[in-house]
Amino acid sequence: MNLATIAEPHAADAVCLVARGEPVTYGEVREQAARLRAGLVHLGLDPGDRVGIVCANTPSFVEAWLGVLGAGLVAVPLNPASPARELSRELASIGARAVVVGPAGVAPFSGVDRAALPVLEHVIECRGGDLPGSVALDDLVAPPTEIVDRGDDDLAVLMFTSGTAGAPKAAMLTHGNLLANLGQVQSVPAAARGADDVGFGLLPMFHIFGLNVVLNTTLLTGSRIVLVERFDPHGTFELIREHGITTMTGPPTMWAALAAVPDAPADAFAGVRIAASGAAKLPVEVAERLEARFGLHLGEGYGLTESSPVVTNSVGTGAPRGSIGRPLPGVEMRLVDDEGDDVLVGDAGEIWVRGPNVFRGYWNDLEATDAALTRDGWLRTGDVGVVDDDGFLFIVDRVKDLVIVSGFNVYPAEVEEALVEHPAVAEAAVVGVPHPHTGEAIRAYVVTVPDAPVDEDELVAFVGERLARYKCPGSIEFVTEIPRGLGGKILRRTFR
Repeated sequence: MNLATIAEPHAADAVCLVARGEPVTYGEVREQAARLRAGLVHLGLDPGDRVGIVCANTPSFVEAWLGVLGAGLVAVPLNPASPARELSRELASIGARAVVVGPAGVAPFSGVDRAALPVLEHVIECRGGDLPGSVALDDLVAPPTEIVDRGDDDLAVLMFTSGTAGAPKAAMLTHGNLLANLGQVQSVPAAARGADDVGFGLLPMFHIFGLNVVLNTTLLTGSRIVLVERFDPHGTFELIREHGITTMTGPPTMWAALAAVPDAPADAFAGVRIAASGAAKLPVEVAERLEARFGLHLGEGYGLTESSPVVTNSVGTGAPRGSIGRPLPGVEMRLVDDEGDDVLVGDAGEIWVRGPNVFRGYWNDLEATDAALTRDGWLRTGDVGVVDDDGFLFIVDRVKDLVIVSGFNVYPAEVEEALVEHPAVAEAAVVGVPHPHTGEAIRAYVVTVPDAPVDEDELVAFVGERLARYKCPGSIEFVTEIPRGLGGKILRRTFR
């Protein structure tokens, strides 16, 4: 088996991708992937060698992804907007022997210090050949090579993630992990994609959400995806209409932006049959606004890189607002306390997950792997959840983000939700800071709505009307931006 074979059965003239309005067929994608596959084998790369992919959401990424996997190599998708120093650090940490660079990656990669990458031997450009010492994909001439057979436990991809805690590290996902999660999602009838579906390809493919949930599902089902390189809320409605988009998956920030477009027609989402939010907690008011304005029922799921990534789904389950649904078929879940014991229904506990979609660990980081995985295969997610009497899961917060004030637990998300209810608050982030009397105190960082003045005392009083006093911010700082990761999660460590 090899994950790359999921793109093989479909008709050569069937449209796979729509890029900048132009269709790209499965036959064209397979032809370019086969050229790269043969070239990589001809260059002497061996199964298991790591190959970086520095591409945006373009046909180049899809061709590189299938070509690298098909050669039996381990793909390492990297953010093409990363500075050269970050790219150098990531490539060095996984010992990449080759890198495939798309048009958007040429500028940042040109600043990479190749002398600091002693095992990097080959740089392949998908289009052109502007990088010194690189070879253009179209110039690779090699005998055709069949897709290399791999096992379920063989590595398919290394995905950089902050993990359940700490600095970014490379999560090891196998061919079996990714295929298992595709099957788990497809086994839910309301969430399953079909060959006639048209997906919205905004999520970056160097992120596991965009890679497996969007791209690989498309390739598996023989459907098509409209690639989006830059998000424009107004333009998105035009894309939906023009291309007949039927499935949309994205982070809460995308949905919030779409819900806020003032002149969007009421039937803008009439053809969208699956709408799902993930990667970060979805504000209930965003889902309610979309349903009130457009009649769109937005489902919410939960997952993480280490689980390939989907763990739960609420689409078609009847889950109440704010719930992330129930675990997918084949996914085991526990909520545990600090001692590792199961909590009672209604009590908060850390979410533990086990199943064939759970990763093998972090590349060359046994300590981090042992911290994330138990000996019997449970993944400690670092997220805190609560299950109601009907079995629906609700995310409370991150374990590491927990703030303890005078012995009482405070979950930052709860305080943030209270703050953003104020009409003058656009965004908020909450962290714990040391306090001589209470151990920790709540500090909030707030972005205000333009031309909506508000002061610290007013906001503290506002929160005090909604939450217990110990949960109220002891201090508030007004900032111009709340730093967020690729999936939309607040990067609290930047405030600490």
